[in-house]
Amino acid sequence: MSETHTTVAPGAPVFPPGRYGRRREPGRRRPVLRALLVAVLLAALGLVAARLYLQYGHPDYRAEMITYTGITDSRVVVDFRVTLPPGGSATCLLRARSHDGAEVGHAEVTVTARPGERQVTARQEVPTTARPFIGEVLRCRPAA
Repeated sequence: MSETHTTVAPGAPVFPPGRYGRRREPGRRRPVLRALLVAVLLAALGLVAARLYLQYGHPDYRAEMITYTGITDSRVVVDFRVTLPPGGSATCLLRARSHDGAEVGHAEVTVTARPGERQVTARQEVPTTARPFIGEVLRCRPAA
């Protein structure tokens, strides 16, 4: 029969001294390593966010839908306004959708602001393959 000490909690394993090496202290942490990993992770996320912003986000190029008219079985006319840098130009993607939401036509149009102006109002006909229900401006980007 083995000897039981009164300081050992019931159910806790009893290891022979020196057999399994030294046990770790329960409160020992590595805060420097953890802080370094968090800093690297935040830097990586910042780089990804910056790259996506440069690729997809252009706050200087903002499209505003005015109206869509002239709906027939083969077209819709879209009126829209684009805010862009003074004297700049943008390529805008227009889309026509049917009543069930399917895309039935799209068109790309390049608009250019006069020198010193920041807004351009444009009208573009979007050819369609079926009767459209709505015309819309999806996005505007800097002209290539």
